[in-house]
Amino acid sequence: MFDVERLVNMAWSGHIRVPHFQRDFRWQRIDVIRLFDSIVRGYPVGSLLLWRRSAEAARLKLGILEIDAPATEQALWVVDGQQRIISLANALHESGAKDSRFSLAYDLRIDQFVSRPQVDEALVIPLPVIFDLVKILRWFGTYPEAADYVVKANEITKTLRQFSIPAYEVAQGDAQVLQDIFDRMNNYGKRLSRAEVFSALFAGHESKKGESLTFDVIAQNVEEELGFGVIDNDTVLKAVLARRGPDTAREIRNEFSDEREPRGTQSGRAIIEFPDEDRDTAYRLGEAGIKRAVEFLQDEVGVPHFSMLPYRHLLIALTRFFAHFPNPDSRNRLLLRRWFWRAAVTGPEIFKGSTTGATRAFCFAVQPDDLVGSLQNLLGLVDRPDTALPDLRRFRSNEAATKIVLCSWWGQVPRSLDDGEPFEREDLSETLFDRKTALDVVRYIIPRHGVPADYRLWAADRVLAPPVDAEVAPLESKVIQKPATIESDKKWYAALASHCITPQMSQLLARDQIVAFLMARQEALQKQLADFLARRCEWKFENTPSLVELLLEDLGEEPGGGS
Repeated sequence: MFDVERLVNMAWSGHIRVPHFQRDFRWQRIDVIRLFDSIVRGYPVGSLLLWRRSAEAARLKLGILEIDAPATEQALWVVDGQQRIISLANALHESGAKDSRFSLAYDLRIDQFVSRPQVDEALVIPLPVIFDLVKILRWFGTYPEAADYVVKANEITKTLRQFSIPAYEVAQGDAQVLQDIFDRMNNYGKRLSRAEVFSALFAGHESKKGESLTFDVIAQNVEEELGFGVIDNDTVLKAVLARRGPDTAREIRNEFSDEREPRGTQSGRAIIEFPDEDRDTAYRLGEAGIKRAVEFLQDEVGVPHFSMLPYRHLLIALTRFFAHFPNPDSRNRLLLRRWFWRAAVTGPEIFKGSTTGATRAFCFAVQPDDLVGSLQNLLGLVDRPDTALPDLRRFRSNEAATKIVLCSWWGQVPRSLDDGEPFEREDLSETLFDRKTALDVVRYIIPRHGVPADYRLWAADRVLAPPVDAEVAPLESKVIQKPATIESDKKWYAALASHCITPQMSQLLARDQIVAFLMARQEALQKQLADFLARRCEWKFENTPSLVELLLEDLGEEPGGGS
């Protein structure tokens, strides 16, 4: 058992360490508040699992705290309980207030933990004060008007300091054993994402911390090099798994086991096509496959940013494809683009299990050493030419249909209504960065309150326009009259046309005929979307393989090739 006072003092002195295979801190302020509320109510807060072993002297980062930790033979490494320990150590330390998640106080009037006020209030006591016996005495000396609450405050202080948390200590020199314990605990409790469990199981040697690729580093590298935004860890995991084998839902605990069966054979349920790879090689080549897939999306498919990707499973399948066929010729790239848009419009609902089923079907369709067959398999899965187009009456930036619409707008080469110049991909990436939706680059034409309720979700009142100098105001005035920052009417009309706005529509808006404007533009957008998808899906075209590949097959050579 550890009381809170002893636990946080050990954390502050550097005697509690976090292993490199642990996930990052992910609690929000409400989670921290609930922890403290449970403590003062006497509720159980769960047990800790601590690994007792030596630790070198190091500069540690524990939440927002930076600690100069000494070398010790008796450090306690946190296997389970990191979120709770970091929350306690930061919220009860004065430096923790730099992070809003830990900047908390106790309101004596309502008996609740609250956000710490900007200016001290007599009856709202910061946690670092109410936790410290000396500081709480000084507080009441400074605020004598709070004297009636001294007893209550002392009870909170005593409870916080003396609350006991059960802890199990493991003395085990083998890090793999601890990772196994960590995995079993989180598998049974279902508290971690699959990517977090995978990262913990295959964290690599601790001596290489900071050198080996991780899912976070892969996502960061893709963003920094390509400006595609930050891909979530679960998608990165599935992409790495898809490159190595078609079943991304396979058992992950033995992914890099030495007891693998030969290439293309079953090991349990899983087919592993690169059984001799180690962890670092798989991550490195998985990253390379993701980058090739992203470059294809940006340069040829017309998906400029992760937030506009209709479905994440399409990126996973593309990563597998480019891992096995890194340099397909122009005809095969065209067929692959055709597959992408047909799959995006058709959606995963046609597959049993929806997204899971679609991921499985597309990944199994990609067969190593058979480029022609892989493309024909993919296209055969989405041969649905009668699929309905996205509904422009419902514009939601987090929905796949709207993401398809946004990609079609990007294909128009939209221009700024501030200066008339075309937007660049960098304009999107600078604004969106790690956003999960493209909401921040979508602007209203007419203020929302000025649109009748039945039309507020229509695409017709929106344009794809990254804000200039953080300006996010509606663009109505710039649609009605040429801004002074655009030097000619011709350039202004070109900018309007890039958003499917005609001079006639502009006049409707100038006359305050809002519904007429919306209906006219909605019709234009519907035609633009239909034309875009007709060109991209190419439903009426034959899926004839590349003549080069057919010739190679006739000559008995192997087309493609993978890594």
